[in-house]
Amino acid sequence: MKAVRLSHYHENPVVEDVPEPRISSPQDVIVQIGGAGLCRTDLHVVEGQWQEKSGVELPYTLGHENAGWVKEIGPGVSHLAIGDPVIVHPLMACGLCRPCRSGDDVHCTASAFPGIDCDGGMAELMLTSARSCVKLDPGLEPADVAALADAGLTAYHAVRKAVPLLYPGTSVVVIGAGGLGHIGVQCLVALTAAEIVVVDTSEAALELAKSLGAHHGVLATGDPVAAVQELTAGQGAHVVIDFVGERGTESQGIAMLRRAGSYFAVGYGGHVNIPTIDVISAEINVVGNLVGSYNDLDELMALAARGEVRLHTATYPLDAVRDAMDDLANGRLQGRGILVPGA
Repeated sequence: MKAVRLSHYHENPVVEDVPEPRISSPQDVIVQIGGAGLCRTDLHVVEGQWQEKSGVELPYTLGHENAGWVKEIGPGVSHLAIGDPVIVHPLMACGLCRPCRSGDDVHCTASAFPGIDCDGGMAELMLTSARSCVKLDPGLEPADVAALADAGLTAYHAVRKAVPLLYPGTSVVVIGAGGLGHIGVQCLVALTAAEIVVVDTSEAALELAKSLGAHHGVLATGDPVAAVQELTAGQGAHVVIDFVGERGTESQGIAMLRRAGSYFAVGYGGHVNIPTIDVISAEINVVGNLVGSYNDLDELMALAARGEVRLHTATYPLDAVRDAMDDLANGRLQGRGILVPGA
């Protein structure tokens, strides 16, 4: 089968022929990929940022945002049938450890992360586990929702955690209305009654965010901190969700907070540097966000089935992975890029 393989860090991945995956465990599932999302994390993987954390042995197959159809199941799988459309949770969790039993499978003590530390889904077929497969509503196509497996899940997870803080009358700032941020805006509209302010460097992204339900758009090339302060009567936002996390958005996001506000870091690459006296005196919170749980993904699929969360995508054939990565890296991709095997 064809797969997008990374053989050397700092070099473009290539499409190669590799052996098809095989069932080796009772709970194994092989998915015929209908769409594999392209994420900025894939760029960071190629740059070597994940080399030490993942410990993956090169070459391996990229792709951690995947959806498709069940092609083969292990003898212990009873809730899935051949041909079922599924979206694949990015982690393969053990189901036995304390975090898994608490529904916090993103922190499973024995998980694998296809596309990060083992073979992923930028391929014609992918090996995963029965625990990772969420059945899709018949009205959803795998290629249309594939990027919700990570981009959507990560955005939903952050918003879901912020929901108790965003009662009517509160304000929330979304920094970055791109691949994750435009999903985050939709989740905020669906789950909260907060006033939503979106900050982005692109006028087009701001217009998209407002069309999805954001109340205000702030161009980041000006003075976004001052703009947010003005929109919040000089108090600052109750919550800031930073989907960029680098190039200065970290310090701007903290400066946008009101007293006792919460900064949710979703994007990464930069540094959060706050004097501890400021943390104490203003009693602000910094909250990290990593992917999301199986239950988060199941809830997100319910919103998608109702049309309350929609992805804006551009599709590419698997062989065009370099073009897709180049478009993402250079800001030409609005929304999410989806690789479609066989297209």
